[in-house]
Amino acid sequence: MDQWNAGILIFEGVEILDFAGPFEVFSRTRLVPGAASRRSEESAPFNVFTVAKSRAPIQTTGNLEVVPHHGFADAPRIDLLLVPGGWGTRPLLDDRETLEWIRGAAATARLTTSVCTGSLLLAKIGLLAGRRATTHWAALDLLESLDAGVKVERALRVVDDGIISSAGVASGIDMAFYVVETLFGKAVADETARYIEYRRVTAASP
Repeated sequence: MDQWNAGILIFEGVEILDFAGPFEVFSRTRLVPGAASRRSEESAPFNVFTVAKSRAPIQTTGNLEVVPHHGFADAPRIDLLLVPGGWGTRPLLDDRETLEWIRGAAATARLTTSVCTGSLLLAKIGLLAGRRATTHWAALDLLESLDAGVKVERALRVVDDGIISSAGVASGIDMAFYVVETLFGKAVADETARYIEYRRVTAASP
């Protein structure tokens, strides 16, 4: 099976659930239903990994220490790029190395997504110009200020306008299920949600 490489950016001050929620969804997705299928990677459509500037441990919000799978220099090809949020996105708005890495990864990815204030970084490098997008409710005005070409959606949890963005924190789980359903169908998404015992919010913008 041709797996999608799902690369999740992490950084100092990243919001835990922003990346861990989608990581759980993507890593537990199977094309064959049932609990037994989760014991192997045989029917797993995603190969999920984290990427940071280096492999050095990073501190998330709440001071959880996380060791990235890859650094920028050794990250494999990324088919699905996920840019999460958290307070750590603010200094990254002026971090040329990270912004250029996102730009390069998005240019070759088949699908680019964001959770929470991850969309600020996409807006900063112009990837949301002319698109509809969303972010955490407390950063909606900031998103609009970063690129006047962004049409900010203020009432939706998930927005799909070529790049898929989601609102704050827990809405990233809904975004991940939206991606699973878009790529592999509602039955796979619903069965995965049942496996992790999550009640899906299926509404997303057209």
